[in-house]
Amino acid sequence: MPITALDDRTALIVVDLQAGSVGVDMAPHAAADVVARSARLADAFRGHGLPVVLVNVAATPGVRSDHNPEGTPFVMPEQALPVAPELGTGGKRITKRTPGAFTGTDLETYLREEDVTQVVVTGVATGDGVAATVQQAFELGFHVTTPTDAMSDPDPARHAFSVAHHFPQRAETGGTEDVIALLAARPVGHAAP
Repeated sequence: MPITALDDRTALIVVDLQAGSVGVDMAPHAAADVVARSARLADAFRGHGLPVVLVNVAATPGVRSDHNPEGTPFVMPEQALPVAPELGTGGKRITKRTPGAFTGTDLETYLREEDVTQVVVTGVATGDGVAATVQQAFELGFHVTTPTDAMSDPDPARHAFSVAHHFPQRAETGGTEDVIALLAARPVGHAAP
């Protein structure tokens, strides 16, 4: 489905495009392509005076799961934390310690202070950090948009499931060019106070 609208105060949230993830094999889109599309979106949002939030993950909680039966917490090494430089330096930075960007961070407070009513979410992994952030934004009452060509996953099936089943129930889905076109249709710097 094409993306139909962007609210006057829409923010871009870029999830986990950092040194520790951009070298990982992803599908269906290479990590470099996801970074390039997210960077184009970040430039377009900044050009229209709209908030850009760059998120990185520093750790995971120590809870038991099938993949982690001992519940061992994981801390990312320092060299894995820097956000891809192509994304630029302007905007809000969030470091998270869970899959979703809202848990344990000031992201919601920041967006509310910026009068944001809609978020566009990109990044990796589609079925993990991106899906958790989309879910949280939806539950908090934000309109959510997912340009699905600006996200990818090490597990192609997880990406496909999120795009086909999860996101359409929580967001408008489409592509990077849909978002760029909607931004281009508004005056530069157009943003409600």
